[in-house]
Amino acid sequence: MNTKIMILFFSLITVFSGLSTTAEKPQQKEKNKEKSKEKTAAVTEDAKDKTKTVAATKPDTLKTKEVKAALPGDSLQIDPNAKIKFYKKNAHASYYHNKFNGRRTASGKRFDNTKYTAAHKKLPFGTIVKVTNEDNGKSVIVEITDRGPFSKVREIDLTRKAFMEIASNKNSGSVIVKLEIIEKPATNP
Repeated sequence: MNTKIMILFFSLITVFSGLSTTAEKPQQKEKNKEKSKEKTAAVTEDAKDKTKTVAATKPDTLKTKEVKAALPGDSLQIDPNAKIKFYKKNAHASYYHNKFNGRRTASGKRFDNTKYTAAHKKLPFGTIVKVTNEDNGKSVIVEITDRGPFSKVREIDLTRKAFMEIASNKNSGSVIVKLEIIEKPATNP
């Protein structure tokens, strides 16, 4: 007798739980319909402070949201008259771990993984280097602010931001790059 009561009790629970889930489905359908309605968006870019203003319109509302965004050519800016001097081909590049954020570099500057800086064993501090991924042709311009990498195989350590801009495979720890030194143009007095 007890087993029959238990079975009846569990079957009633399943019936009532089934009714409660069917009652929620129409609400979910309405939410999905709202999401699938067309949205129009106007995007304006302000290169001065590197932000995007996104204005998205829904049927009855207008929302404007300012978002920090990486614009094309977001690496260090160089003079178009600058001379580029070849330094090394088939060099191995890696990137810094986040644990180094805030620490002082060999040049005395604080390290920031969101900047365009790099470490090199021999190049002087302040040297501007163009680093080009040989596989996909993407390049980034960085400033040498630290010494390293302390591995015989690696030639240059990039910040994570610079590395991810040129890497084809974001999960890889190193890429083969070409290094070029950017020399400032001589100014006429």
